[in-house]
Amino acid sequence: MNDIDFDHPPVDPIAACEAWFQWSNGLGIPNPNSMTLATVDSSGRPSARIVLLRGFDARGAVFYTNRLSRKGVELSANDYATLLFHWDQSPLGRQLRISGSVTHTSEEESDAYWKTRPRESQINAWASQQSQPVANRAELERANAEFGEKFHGLEIRRPPHWGGYRVSLECIEFWLGHAFRLHDRIVYSRHGTSWRVQRLNP
Repeated sequence: MNDIDFDHPPVDPIAACEAWFQWSNGLGIPNPNSMTLATVDSSGRPSARIVLLRGFDARGAVFYTNRLSRKGVELSANDYATLLFHWDQSPLGRQLRISGSVTHTSEEESDAYWKTRPRESQINAWASQQSQPVANRAELERANAEFGEKFHGLEIRRPPHWGGYRVSLECIEFWLGHAFRLHDRIVYSRHGTSWRVQRLNP
């Protein structure tokens, strides 16, 4: 079951999140695990971008990236983030929002995921100085070719600046769309080892 009774919601939202992720995988769309990651810099200015969910359990939601990128720098300055999933491919659109403090995944977790990446993606992770200026496409392709040659015939190790982040499950909101903006919304807030749940106006 992937439906939630918004008038009688489950006590624990984690299984409901997993059910919605499973439901989204059946939509037949590219990257149903795509999510907006919102961060704030040291001056309080927000920014957002799309990343991919690569893991989810009671500890939190995981994504991987270059930690020297803009999002990595912002998470170093302010280790709190919000994730937003939006699926609008069904009669009733859905949104799922997760907010919480952010920590690095372990070296072992980052290494394990790194090994599943296509070789070209591994090369590009070394070649791209993510979020830094680049003169043109040719410069980017030249860096890719240089690292491709450097690692020719070799196993490509994970860059020290590349790894995972885990967004803890401090606040989880479920949103189910209805006609004429009369949507269903419930929000779970973590309180110690338990959850407080409230229904919200749309």
